[in-house]
Amino acid sequence: MDGISVILPAHQEEAGIGACLRGLCAQRLVPGVSHQIVVIANGCTDATAQLARDAAPALTTAGWQVSVLETAIGNKIAALNMGDAAATGGTRIYLDADVVIGPGMIEALHITLSGPGARYAGARLIVPPARNLLSRAYARFWQKLPFVATGVTGAGLFAMNAEGRARWDQFPPVIADDGFARLNFSPAERTRVEVPYAWPITEGFRRLIRVRRRQDAGTAQLAERYPDLQQNASGDRPSLGRMLRLGLTDPVGFAVYATVTAAVRLGRPSQGWDRGR
Repeated sequence: MDGISVILPAHQEEAGIGACLRGLCAQRLVPGVSHQIVVIANGCTDATAQLARDAAPALTTAGWQVSVLETAIGNKIAALNMGDAAATGGTRIYLDADVVIGPGMIEALHITLSGPGARYAGARLIVPPARNLLSRAYARFWQKLPFVATGVTGAGLFAMNAEGRARWDQFPPVIADDGFARLNFSPAERTRVEVPYAWPITEGFRRLIRVRRRQDAGTAQLAERYPDLQQNASGDRPSLGRMLRLGLTDPVGFAVYATVTAAVRLGRPSQGWDRGR
């Protein structure tokens, strides 16, 4: 039977990688299927790689094969490609190192991705309450948007079977790796498993603006470089009417979301790597 490989790029993630790996350690594994985790510590000057190595014995006992790779290059795309080169499973799960998956995630993704044809899967995204009040209000409203509430976002977690992964070779040098992967599949080929995963949001108004600028730049970059994939982007953005109706359910959250959106449009997008969401 086909194996499962979790590709886990990590840049300066000593604060979050322990919880991420504990979430994987607690999973029910699929009988008769190999399970592999490839951690790629890229450009780290903290304890990310050592914490991953420290977690390896418990993961091995739980049934995982664990590899911890290190590179001085702090680049997520390069890390993804390193992880893919080391992966042995046909089913690939791409996971951010600050994400914590809920019980049953690996099994649910395996079931969803089994069978003929290219398949892509995501899961139910949950944003833990932020410490910053503005970030908390922003996240509360953002989670109500249809793309997040009922869609297959791919933010922080996306997976595909071997036939789906064969649609491209290496990840290209783009800002939005998750967006690129998702747009390689039509909406009919995407499935959301109703297992939650915790995806932390950026703390603070200025950082929200900076990260949103980068996210918007990533979306624009994909539209420019891969216009043929845009047919798969239908339904990504809600209509103005839908936004206003949602705003009535949470005026404070909507006000914060709208203010961040307006501020993003007034500035220049960042071209560097931004920590956070």
